[in-house]
Amino acid sequence: MAIEVTVKKWGNSKGAIFPKEFLEEKGIRENDKVLIEVVKKADFSRLFGSLKGTRMTGQQFKDMVRKGWD
Repeated sequence: MAIEVTVKKWGNSKGAIFPKEFLEEKGIRENDKVLIEVVKKADFSRLFGSLKGTRMTGQQFKDMVRKGWD
């Protein structure tokens, strides 16, 4: 199950708050150690409208988008 959380400043550190329903479903309680896989959401906002009037293949588009993930 994937959920979206926002990282916020917490004193001199950063932290994320997980929804209660998610924690209950997974049986996670305070002081439990968990392993988290982080996947940053891609921001495609600068691409919207940038392809008007151009013709490119699906592969060319994927290659262009992947450049922003490096």
